[in-house]
Amino acid sequence: MIEYENLGLLNAPYQKDFQDVFFKVSQRGWYILGEEVKNFEQEWAAYCGTRFAVGVANGLDALVLCLRALNLAHGSEVLVPSNTYIATILAVLQAGLVPVLVEPRIEDYNMDPDRLRPALTPKTRAILVVHLYGRLAQMEAIMAFARDQGLYVVEDCAQAHGAERNGKKAGAWGHVNAWSFYPTKNLGALGDAGAVTTDDEELADRVRVMRNYGSRVKYYNEVVGVNSRLDEIQAAFLRIKLRRLEELIAHKRNLAQLYHVHLADAGVVLPEKEGQDRHVYHIFNVRHPRRDDLREYLLEKGIKTEIHYPVAPVHQRAMQGILKGPTPIAEEIHATTLSLPISGFHSETDVERVADVIKEFTR
Repeated sequence: MIEYENLGLLNAPYQKDFQDVFFKVSQRGWYILGEEVKNFEQEWAAYCGTRFAVGVANGLDALVLCLRALNLAHGSEVLVPSNTYIATILAVLQAGLVPVLVEPRIEDYNMDPDRLRPALTPKTRAILVVHLYGRLAQMEAIMAFARDQGLYVVEDCAQAHGAERNGKKAGAWGHVNAWSFYPTKNLGALGDAGAVTTDDEELADRVRVMRNYGSRVKYYNEVVGVNSRLDEIQAAFLRIKLRRLEELIAHKRNLAQLYHVHLADAGVVLPEKEGQDRHVYHIFNVRHPRRDDLREYLLEKGIKTEIHYPVAPVHQRAMQGILKGPTPIAEEIHATTLSLPISGFHSETDVERVADVIKEFTR
C-alpha cells in the first residue's frame, strides 16, 4: 500500500532530536512563551525574510489575528479566493468582516489578479491571498493593485512554507501574513501551531499583545485579546524540523518533476510548469473529469489519495446565505482535482508506481 500520508514515517528522522528537546524543555519547567518560542520566531522570520514573526496557536488564529491587527471597520469587505479551504473564509467572518469571492486562474489555482477590480466595492478594505498547494499567487500584480486601491494585503501561507516568487518568499509580500504548522504541512508541528510574519513593527506588536489576552504586562490588559500562544514544546519541535526544511522541499520538488515526466501524456491535467516561482508542492494535484473513478481505481491498486477540496466554499452548508456565487472556475477545480502521494517518506519508485496506475486508468 502506498499511503497518502503517514506522520509516523514522516517524522521518523527527527525522533531522537524530538526526545532530546522534549527532555530539555520539560526539565526547564517553562512551557509558555519561553526561549524556544522566542528563538523559533527569530529563526522563522529570518527564513521568510521578514523583520518579525509571532508564534500563535494555529493557522486559523493566525489569520484572524492578522485581520484584527489591521483595525478594519466592522463589516468591511475582504476579497478571498473562491476555491480556498474554509479556514480562510472563517477567519474573515470571525474578524467581523465580509468575505467576497474572487475566482482563481485555472492554470495555477490561485487568485486571479484580473478579477480583483470587478469585485471591488466602496467597502473593500483588504485582499486575503491564498498560496494554494505550495505555489505563490501572482503577487507583483496583486500588490500593485492593492497599492493603487489603498488596500491591505494578507497572505494565507498555510501551504507555502519556503515557496518563492522571483526570489521573495511567501509571507514576505503582504502587510501581515499567516502561517499554519499543522502536522501535515511541509513544516509541521506535532500538534496545532501557527505564526504571523510581517515587516511592520506596529502590526507585529498588536498581534503579540492580542495573542496573550490583550496583555503586554501580566494582569494588565490593553485590548480585548485571546489565548492563542505557540506552545514552547511545539516551537522546539519546529526548530528541529526547520533545519531540514530545504532538504524536504528538494525531495518533494524532485518527486514532482518525476510526476511531470511520467504523467506528461497520461490524460490528466498537471500543475502548471514553474516560471518565476519555486513551487514547494505541499500538495501535488492533478485534474481529471472522472476524478472519483480514478481515485477508486488507484485505491483498488493499493494507492491512497486525497481531495483538496471536494466542496466549493459557496456550496458549504455553513456558508449558505453568506457567500455569493456563481463560482464556475472554483467548482470545476473542486469537482476534478485529486492529490497524489508526495510526502517526505515517499520514494521515486512510489511515484513511478502511481504514474503507471494512472496511465492504466486513462489508457
